[in-house]
Amino acid sequence: MAKVIAVNGSPRYQGNTYVMLNIILEKLKKYGHQVELINIANKKINGCVACYKCADRKNKKCAIENDMINECIEKLTQSDAIILGSPTYFADVTSDMKAFIDRCGFVCRANGDLLKRKLGAAVVSVRRGGAIHTFDTLNHFFTIAQMIVVGSCYWNIGIGRAPGDVVNDSEGIATMETLAENINWLLDKISN
Repeated sequence: MAKVIAVNGSPRYQGNTYVMLNIILEKLKKYGHQVELINIANKKINGCVACYKCADRKNKKCAIENDMINECIEKLTQSDAIILGSPTYFADVTSDMKAFIDRCGFVCRANGDLLKRKLGAAVVSVRRGGAIHTFDTLNHFFTIAQMIVVGSCYWNIGIGRAPGDVVNDSEGIATMETLAENINWLLDKISN
């Protein structure tokens, strides 16, 4: 049984990004994997301040300790697969997701590439345009961390504006289901 962590970067606690992440997690749970969804939005995550203390101390922690990032780093390092989800805000990830990527990414790289060879998958919700740039931002986190990027039958994007609209995007839902199948298949191959 593998451990899969999904991170929801949407300020809408149960918006379209949440819906898509849960489609994936529910399917992975049926396959027997341990899953967890972390909602980072509205938790007041600070951005990286480039203090380099994580590189100096090498204690697998960010020097900023008044938010949830160190708890998230610990969960990420204990997982086998990481799914990052974000809605599209002005053709990119939310500010909370960007702070998460910067802080977690810096600490993990500064401490011997803690996420190396874990699986990574990006999930993006969008009203209309800018989703590919958002998708690229999330995938850049995976590639710089030396993670294995898992794809689907199309880009991992769901279309919808109001919370829940994404359920009407049948192609987006099918893409999430295929992504879950591919994550499961790869987790199985890696564990053998």
